[in-house]
Amino acid sequence: MSDLSSPRQTASGASRSLKRSQPRYGEKAIQVLLVAASLVSVATTVGIVIALIPPAAAFFGQVGIAEFLTGTDWSPLFKPPSFGVLPLVTGTLMITAIAIAVALPLGLGAAVYLSEYASPRTRKIFKPVLEVLAGIPTVVFGFFALKFVTPLLQDIWPAGDGPEVFNALSAGFVMGIMIIPTIASLSEDAMSAVPRSLRDGAFALGSSRMQVSTRVVVPAALSGIVAATVLGISRAIGETMIVAVAAGGRPNLSADPLEGMQPMTGFIAAAGIGDLPTGSLGYQTIFAVGSLLFVMTLLMNLLSIRLVRKYREVYE
Repeated sequence: MSDLSSPRQTASGASRSLKRSQPRYGEKAIQVLLVAASLVSVATTVGIVIALIPPAAAFFGQVGIAEFLTGTDWSPLFKPPSFGVLPLVTGTLMITAIAIAVALPLGLGAAVYLSEYASPRTRKIFKPVLEVLAGIPTVVFGFFALKFVTPLLQDIWPAGDGPEVFNALSAGFVMGIMIIPTIASLSEDAMSAVPRSLRDGAFALGSSRMQVSTRVVVPAALSGIVAATVLGISRAIGETMIVAVAAGGRPNLSADPLEGMQPMTGFIAAAGIGDLPTGSLGYQTIFAVGSLLFVMTLLMNLLSIRLVRKYREVYE
């Protein structure tokens, strides 16, 4: 009996020896800090919603939602006022589309080069240099668009008068340059996470480096690339200083990017620093436009989550 029970006693003694005699206060403290960080993010979002709802509800109590969403004239601070938000939405979507048209190919190209072509030393040098762009103040980008890009476009424009002094094209172009690091860095991280075995298998079948990059690595990292793109779009939609400086302050329902436009963030910035009485209808328009911007961003993020889950690849 003693011989049969000794292994059991040895196993139980070993299991007891593996247990810590003292509680792990450090791990509990880290867990509390992580939970607190998550709660701060959730509480911030809830606080934003709570701050937006009462003034926006008061605004829509006086202005119909249909008039707000379908109207083509936005002049809430003039008499008689008009509350059609379509010119602001058009300006926002136009500038964002130009920014993504610039940032997506350049960002993905940089990500593919850093992940598949660059040597470790080159990657170590170029990736931090690329990410330096993310640290430049956006007001600097705005004046760069106004004082350099717009005059350059006016000089080289092949026909007509070219862009106006304030225009959506230069604002969108410079905004695209600003979000290149976001798309490039996150996409490169997603591509680097693709297992090496997939690359080696493709090379063993005779694929070139370009074929491996475009037909193996990019599809395998598609969920991360989609997330990076959506994050870049969200930053472009929410950008304020570039559009406030370079795009102009005139609401304009137009499809011509050479004209000046005012996006939603530009209006919020301009009206927020103006002399509007608190509680007035003009003051409440800030929260109405902010609520629409919040809903647009939320819907886009929900769509991105669905796309990420659809194209997500899990490797062991």
